[in-house]
Amino acid sequence: MPTNAKTSMPAFFDKKLITAKSNIMKTPYDCMERLAKLIMVFVLLFSFKLNAQDDGNKGISVYQYRQVAPEQMEEFISRETKYWSKVAEVALSKGNLMFWGLFQKVGGFDEPNSPNILFIKTYKDIDAMGNIWDPSGVWPNVPMEQMETFSMSNVINTIFTKPEAWVKASNAIPEKDYHYVKMIYHNASNPNNLIALEAKHWGPFIQSAMNSGKTKQKAWGNARILSPTGPKMKANTISLDIYSSLKEALDPTWDQNAVFPTDGLTEIGKLEMDQRISFVYRIVKVVSPPAQ
Repeated sequence: MPTNAKTSMPAFFDKKLITAKSNIMKTPYDCMERLAKLIMVFVLLFSFKLNAQDDGNKGISVYQYRQVAPEQMEEFISRETKYWSKVAEVALSKGNLMFWGLFQKVGGFDEPNSPNILFIKTYKDIDAMGNIWDPSGVWPNVPMEQMETFSMSNVINTIFTKPEAWVKASNAIPEKDYHYVKMIYHNASNPNNLIALEAKHWGPFIQSAMNSGKTKQKAWGNARILSPTGPKMKANTISLDIYSSLKEALDPTWDQNAVFPTDGLTEIGKLEMDQRISFVYRIVKVVSPPAQ
């Protein structure tokens, strides 16, 4: 199918219409039926193509969980924010990188054996993600040993996700209001349905509540876990709640007049097979388009 539908459509239809006109005197009903089917097929294929393009524009995110020793955390964060966030900015301007974020876990359990740093990187083309992290073009005179952070950290987990819904408060300013994120992990019997139900019921509700001041939450989104999957994962979707303060991230407050979508929440709850798992992270540094 041609990329430019507006330029390709006339030529496509002219050829078919010429054939139809040459046969219409012999079997008008058959020709018109063939033409109707042809148009239907064209519309279905064109709609499928548009949907595929829209879905692909969300990209694929890589969630990388690392463990950094407390005595090295300050230097680790310094290198990532000073050097690698700038590499991310250049990659973002070139188009493949859509988002880069560094998050530091607040609290936790079994801390010596758990990740305390999370990177989220979203790519338009996941197969080309390795091509954008060469820092030589940005920092030609800085030796790698001065910039690298792998020697002071261990990668604990890497998961691939598909970003889905995203809404934010109408008055939210990310640089000013996005300081903490609560990552909530869901294990659903049907993750696609859970994502759809959240977008249908929770998304509009939280958007309205944020805009009307019934909650101090600043943004909400969700994502579907693509890999790895299986019973040991204990999660197949993720929700993200964004707040300005640690207090609100830990203990959110709601206006007493807030009316929750109880029927929708009940539908969502029926799909969840385990208790939700959640962690709070401090948003250290984010590189993203202005609209984010």
